[in-house]
Amino acid sequence: MGRETVTSAQNPKIKELLALQEKSKLRREKGLFVVEGRRELGHCLDAGFRVRTVFVCPDIFRDEIPGIPDTAVVEVSRAVYEKIAYREGTEGILAEMYARERRLEDLRLSSAPLVIVLESVEKPGNLGAVLRSADAAGADAVIICDPATDLYNPNLIRASIGSVFTRQVAVASSEETIAWLRARGIRIYTAQLQDSVWYYDTDMTGGTAIVMGTESTGLTDRWRQAADQHIRIPMLGRLDSLNVSVSAAILLFEAVRQRQGGSLHP
Repeated sequence: MGRETVTSAQNPKIKELLALQEKSKLRREKGLFVVEGRRELGHCLDAGFRVRTVFVCPDIFRDEIPGIPDTAVVEVSRAVYEKIAYREGTEGILAEMYARERRLEDLRLSSAPLVIVLESVEKPGNLGAVLRSADAAGADAVIICDPATDLYNPNLIRASIGSVFTRQVAVASSEETIAWLRARGIRIYTAQLQDSVWYYDTDMTGGTAIVMGTESTGLTDRWRQAADQHIRIPMLGRLDSLNVSVSAAILLFEAVRQRQGGSLHP
């Protein structure tokens, strides 16, 4: 593919790139999203996403473009790169990628899957942080139910440091997800304060889905009613909740502890 040089932020390709970063509606309409940084781009490519165009700043990025020969390349000046870069320290490389649907039926699970389900979580930074924890814990999949944010939001990709591509991620309604989990014999554990037991008294060694909602309203009744068990984290201070990403990390690593031979709390 060809290589061209752009030195003006008014170039149509630069304008489109900026619009894709800012507008979820445009990302959906065009089926494109932007990934920034060598590490994030590498994870995206490893996950099988296809590249449309790579933007590089030769003053910053001096290596071969990783793993994507025969791709359209736009070289940009440092001034243009500073305009399009979403954050500092990304090594002078961005790319427009083709989006793809993320469906429940595409998920491939282990014999005792560990799944995290997020219902209507709004903040991209929280979603990204949960995805990082899911990656660290080796979770089979993350399912986003009734999403209130775009999975290809640049803030989410940035917060996840690319783990939105290293983990299997699906988007579905709560009803579809509940049916999917039940059909596979995966126990549903909802994180909530009401009618709940301590999380460390819950057996997470078998197929486990940890379900979490928004910090403001928690989970809807459909999940509370579908749960095999309600679980909670001890809160010893005056507040009654943790950030959803912190709660997710605690619960995920309890599952890891149990699966590595740790016993239930006496």
